[in-house]
Amino acid sequence: MAIITLTSDIGRQDYLPGAIKGRLLRINPAFQLVDITHELPPFNYPQAAYVCRNAIRNFPEGSYHIVLVNLFDAPPRHILLALHQQQYIACADNGLLTMILEEKPEEVVAIPIPQDIPPHTLHLTDVIGKAIAQLNNGAALEDIGDPRVNIVEKLPIRPVSGNNFLEGQIIFIDHFENVVVNITRPQFEAARQGRSFKIVFKRDEVIDRISHTYADVPESEKLALFNASDYLEIAINKGNAAGLFGLQGFSEQAGNTAYLQNRLFYQTVRIYFE
Repeated sequence: MAIITLTSDIGRQDYLPGAIKGRLLRINPAFQLVDITHELPPFNYPQAAYVCRNAIRNFPEGSYHIVLVNLFDAPPRHILLALHQQQYIACADNGLLTMILEEKPEEVVAIPIPQDIPPHTLHLTDVIGKAIAQLNNGAALEDIGDPRVNIVEKLPIRPVSGNNFLEGQIIFIDHFENVVVNITRPQFEAARQGRSFKIVFKRDEVIDRISHTYADVPESEKLALFNASDYLEIAINKGNAAGLFGLQGFSEQAGNTAYLQNRLFYQTVRIYFE
């Protein structure tokens, strides 16, 4: 039976995560429901994309992934349902889909939302759940939605590179306050070209080697490694890097220029090559 994952920015204190599961199970009690997270910060697309991208790739082919993030960025007329690398993803048409995939989806349709019902989260869940049930019963993607849709596209945040540097943004801070940067191992090695390097953040904090595990350095010492998803991570052995160094996740929130420049100082990691 269908595996369905749930990811949202709703939070755990709300009744909605449980109600969403109830609505899906009313459609088909045999659905296998798996929570990825409901604790994504509101409006933070880079973090949502990072979490979804790296969770989805670990599921069996043919799984369904419902992403309920910033559903009401605009009045919802339809929900997107995409098939990409044998994974189905349902989400709002708000640009998050292309940020998750880091490219355009192989196939995507717009599933209309009935205009005679209030477009709240549970009704949108019904629309998605019924579409999944149809697919699971053998319907083709183009049979349940409009493939002519022109989707909203947003680009994922990419590292900035020069001849002797690579600069990334902090896109996630985990439960241990380890800091994840949007630089992958392949990007690092391509820019490095065998040279020595220094990872610099907050001006005077420097790391000049890549560790394999947190235990490679003494307790309370800082380190850099590539995590299970192959993204650069800055950590402290048995410590909290984000809290100690005052590092913050990237945010696109508007504000005055001086505020944003100061905030970016705590969101940016630069690697120098020599």
